[in-house]
Amino acid sequence: MIGFGNVGQGLAEILSTTAQLLRDKHDADIRIVAICDLYKGSIADPKGFDPLALLDQIRDKGDLEDFPAANRGWDAQETIEKSGANVLVELSYTDLATGEPALSHMTQALEAGMNVSTTNKGPAALHFPQLLKLSKKHGGKIGVEGTVMSGTPALAVSMNMLAAAGVTRIQGILNGTTNYILGEMEKGADYADALEEAQVKGYAEADPTGDVDGHDAAAKVVILANLVMDQSMTMGDVSCTGISGVTRDQIQAAQTENQRWKLIGTLENVDGQIQGSVEPVKLDAEHPLYGVGAAINAVTFSTDLLGDITLIGPGAGRIETGYAIIGDILTFSKT
Repeated sequence: MIGFGNVGQGLAEILSTTAQLLRDKHDADIRIVAICDLYKGSIADPKGFDPLALLDQIRDKGDLEDFPAANRGWDAQETIEKSGANVLVELSYTDLATGEPALSHMTQALEAGMNVSTTNKGPAALHFPQLLKLSKKHGGKIGVEGTVMSGTPALAVSMNMLAAAGVTRIQGILNGTTNYILGEMEKGADYADALEEAQVKGYAEADPTGDVDGHDAAAKVVILANLVMDQSMTMGDVSCTGISGVTRDQIQAAQTENQRWKLIGTLENVDGQIQGSVEPVKLDAEHPLYGVGAAINAVTFSTDLLGDITLIGPGAGRIETGYAIIGDILTFSKT
């Protein structure tokens, strides 16, 4: 595991209660055999670590420096090379400009024939085709379920259950932070106050630019385009407008007409080409995404055979995102 922040600790928490179930019901022996974190330290042991002991260590001491381990002090490259793991869980910080350092970590692991699961949008949005090619060449698999809607299985459903349904259009509320802010503005808050409240509650970062300017949602649009609609879309192909220009007056005017402003990511066919966009949109009450409130995500897949299919669920959270990793690993074991 590269990175042991909120998501990594969420994964450890899940394993602390479900490891036996995963072994008994799914024949999946999921053990954490190595952790490399820039700030918390690096440890490795082929026997694996007790997830609860890891969490206790982080809670009590904040790092892994004196945690019992057969090996310690490896950097990310050494951890991937020497740990003996067959799955890399890549949880380093997101860079939507280059995808690094996660891209290098994933490339190394795939070239070694490892399976890779990540919740990092950078490599998934910027470099997925080359990573998929590497996985096929060297016999590994790659899972990115957690990059779109956390543990809500947007990719699993659309790429598997809807694979033959003919997905023609995708619309989604793909960023919980902006959905929360717009909801607070409906209650009377102005934009600045709603943003501050989102930061206090942990929905928005100290620098909220990636959320409020729409870049986070745009990355998810790219991932959906390339994995679900078989496109070769880049971040530069997505027209992107955030929510900072939405005023309280606009919110009130929409409410009088029984409409709601939402930041919507869209993929649709325009003149024979799939085009992607992220922008604030006024939704009528009949729209399937109209009632999605708070920091919840949702996505509607329009299909030829089944009409509209809408998934609604949490798009963030340590347990929710950690569960996406479990889902990826179970998929690896069954395919």
